[in-house]
Amino acid sequence: MPLPHKQTRTWTDRYALVVLSTLLPVVLGIFIIIWQATRSLELEARDTANEAVRQFNLMLDNAARAADVVLSLSGQACEQAELALRGQVTRRPFVRSVNLVLNNQIYCTSLFGSFNEAVNAADYKDGELWLMPGNPVTPHEPLLVYRREKDQKGAIVSLYGLHLVNVLSLINPYTQMMFQVGDNSIDRDGVVRHKPSAPYPVAPVIVSSTQYPYRVMAGFSEGTVWRFIHARYLWLLALFVFLGCVSGATVAWLQKRLSLSSPTHELQRGLEAEEFIPYFQPVVQGDTKQWAGAEVLMRWQHPTEGLVRPDLFIPLAEHSGIIVPMTRSVMQQTARILAPYARNMAPDFHLGFNITAHHCHSLDLVEDCREFLRAFPPGSIKLVLELTERELVVPSDITHQLFAELRAMGIMIALDDFGTGHSSLSYLREFNVDYLKIDQSFVAMIGADALSIHILDSIIELSAKLNLGIVAEGVETQQQSEYLSLKGVDYLQGYLFSRPLTAHAFIEDLLVENRVAH
Repeated sequence: MPLPHKQTRTWTDRYALVVLSTLLPVVLGIFIIIWQATRSLELEARDTANEAVRQFNLMLDNAARAADVVLSLSGQACEQAELALRGQVTRRPFVRSVNLVLNNQIYCTSLFGSFNEAVNAADYKDGELWLMPGNPVTPHEPLLVYRREKDQKGAIVSLYGLHLVNVLSLINPYTQMMFQVGDNSIDRDGVVRHKPSAPYPVAPVIVSSTQYPYRVMAGFSEGTVWRFIHARYLWLLALFVFLGCVSGATVAWLQKRLSLSSPTHELQRGLEAEEFIPYFQPVVQGDTKQWAGAEVLMRWQHPTEGLVRPDLFIPLAEHSGIIVPMTRSVMQQTARILAPYARNMAPDFHLGFNITAHHCHSLDLVEDCREFLRAFPPGSIKLVLELTERELVVPSDITHQLFAELRAMGIMIALDDFGTGHSSLSYLREFNVDYLKIDQSFVAMIGADALSIHILDSIIELSAKLNLGIVAEGVETQQQSEYLSLKGVDYLQGYLFSRPLTAHAFIEDLLVENRVAH
């Protein structure tokens, strides 16, 4: 069964910067447009409120002039002053009625002549203005009342509320406004409300008159900002979206340009194209020289450079961390290639893969090995992980858990190139290994260097005392083979028996070996 493919890079790794560079101008543009739209609405609301205050002041100026004229008549008999009151009504715009007050009693009006009604100064804001919902004559028509008093004498002038509503409605039909005197207020609906009004939710503006005790509140309803943007700034929003796309495309182009020039990108490209392929070097038994397994070696089949030597790319792959997905890919390919030929392999046929410190940083290797073993009939092969010493594996809770789970799955651990690294003995102490692989530099000294022979013999004796299997690498001569077999070395590997083979050549030789063994 084929192994499932695992992505080597996440979507975020590939496109986060491109998406960010695309969204940043759009988000920044939206922020600027919203700010500009809100600012424009605030200016519009303020200009409208200022114009409303100007017109309301004009109305009240007429009321104040009428009050100034008739104030001197207060105290005269109504029959003598009545005609003058009516003259002010006809002469002054917006004025509905003019009334005389004496000792807080209205005693003469332009509408009824002689009259008698008490005046409550508390009804008037600052004793000057009163916004009424109506009076007994017109109970449903609002009135704005202006009051002037001096030495118990006074004049009261009422203005049509309809004029207030017209100003609130006609100056700017898009801006909502409210005329407020004290706690009483009126808007374009023409209804007087007797409680303080909350500011409008969008672009709220309050403009108070410097001449009279009232204020005008202006603003807009919810959703006005977006309607305003759609009406006036839709082209600008489209421009920012276009700039975002240009920015994203530029960053993507630069990112690709920079990454194409980096060796790491070339490794990543080769990984995604499955250019890292498995080669197989047989491992033979020390006594019978029959095939006991194979070490799976990684080679790079580059589309233009041809077959690249591992010493040219493995160190970079380990440094960048890409060695982990590269190993996974080679394991997947090996499973697809060899699983159909499992019946042609010797019992407990060993398949070995090199792992590094990067593989020990997480437990992902456990799942990779589990999927690899699932591809073969149960018990048909032995999976061996060869721990290299190019990078130090620091013992931790993760590493101990990793090796414990691998051992529970029946996976064997070998120390590769034993005797050449600075941490070989510490690895023996920290990790429960099964095999030592003697580095080819010691094997090459057989018959040539007495000191190296002593080191080689010491390694073989150490493995025997620790009850560890031993594999000798780099066996190239018959003398080396005979010496190692005489010393009881379990497995031999080297050019004397076979060079690393392509998958096709390895399978052909495997079938021949199987026929010879039978």
